[in-house]
Amino acid sequence: MDEMRPSSGAHLGLASLFPPGLQAIYGESRRIYPDQPNPLQVTAIVKYWLGGPDPLDYISMYRNVGCPALDVQEHWHYVSLGLSDLYGDNRVHEFTGPDGPSGFGFELTFRLKREAGETAPPTWPAELMQGLARYVFQSENTFCSGDHISWHSPLDNSESRIQHMLLTEDPQMQPVQTPFGLVSFLQIVGVCTEELQAAQQWNGQGILDLLRGVHVAGGPWLITDMRRGETIFDIDPHLQERVDKGIETDGSNLSGVSAKCAWDDLSRPPEDEDDSRSICIGSQPRRLSDKDTEQIREALRKGLEINSKSILPPISSQRHSQDRPVSRKDSLESESSAAIVPHELVRTRQLESVHLKFNHESGTLLPMCLRGRLLHGRHFTYKSINGDTAITFVSTGVEGAFATEEHPYAAHGPWLQILLTEEFVEQMLGDLQDPSIHEESKLPKEYSWPDKKLKISVLPDTVFDSPLQ
Repeated sequence: MDEMRPSSGAHLGLASLFPPGLQAIYGESRRIYPDQPNPLQVTAIVKYWLGGPDPLDYISMYRNVGCPALDVQEHWHYVSLGLSDLYGDNRVHEFTGPDGPSGFGFELTFRLKREAGETAPPTWPAELMQGLARYVFQSENTFCSGDHISWHSPLDNSESRIQHMLLTEDPQMQPVQTPFGLVSFLQIVGVCTEELQAAQQWNGQGILDLLRGVHVAGGPWLITDMRRGETIFDIDPHLQERVDKGIETDGSNLSGVSAKCAWDDLSRPPEDEDDSRSICIGSQPRRLSDKDTEQIREALRKGLEINSKSILPPISSQRHSQDRPVSRKDSLESESSAAIVPHELVRTRQLESVHLKFNHESGTLLPMCLRGRLLHGRHFTYKSINGDTAITFVSTGVEGAFATEEHPYAAHGPWLQILLTEEFVEQMLGDLQDPSIHEESKLPKEYSWPDKKLKISVLPDTVFDSPLQ
């Protein structure tokens, strides 16, 4: 990427030479920054549509003076150009007309606190935005307000505690209609690990609302301060009570994670040639059916992917639940898989005893899975990042599950479902209230419920990285 200033041709009566999608975004930016018609820009040296690695053609960088009356501090404002359709000629995005979303339907923004004496905006946020854009283009998963992104590294590669992100609507940029569709603006908000975990356990919108109420943590416009050393819970311990109450009342909207995980069918001899457990990461497992794959993908579209590599950030979303009535009954049925292989054609195996294996990060999410999802009548999926293996916990109220109270452990190939009664969930929660599960140095940890024929191991990442698993 390189720095540049955009052409000012649009201001000299040459607007027709400007791609309409690009012109629409520039127009919205000029509405907010009429005194900055030619902002400093970072641009992809080789455009994505010419084979370059960076999907965003440009990132514009503006100086925002803030709004003292609203307790908004001075900051740098970054705006991406490229996730939406800028050109309308199919060079990047398929042209679908003006009625739907333009490209992926959004652009990213970011607000970074301006440090004293800074005369130019730092350029590292541009690379961060390119990383997120690469994820969107590669996965075709879009972002929504309330999503949380696990990055596992300081956003600016410093020693900062700001290592993850939430997404929300930009407080100034309004959606714009272009000839190629509608474009909205989603703002990246840097957060600490504890704030990300609270968003996982409850929901992103709730944590964003708390951040807006704390000046140093973002304030009304959610400005990221990379030098912030305290979480909102350090600043105001009473906020943890609000999160705990929210989890108890609402549960969690996180329904799936990509993880390092595996499972063993303890009721079947390992030498059985028909074993389709798919627990050995180095093996060639029997593949999931299209129906099963689509259902897991749908769950992960609603959930947060956890990946040990920061270049592919994990994502969660509320997009499928915003218009649904509140109900304790959740469903594993995909809204978009009606034409795929019928469920009844996939062979289901009932298992008597199972052993679940999770890496450290996945293991720390188990209490959230039980308390925030299953006790609210929902389901939660762990999808292996190393293969087709998947583990879905379901409660007795979940529709579309192939695990039942009579046969609580059931598998479709490498996809295992585990049905847990409310009584068993409470028992597991009591046993998992183990502080050492959060300490990676004390792994491995094993939890066993012999009467239920269930065993869970939390193991170091190296176990899953080994081809022998």
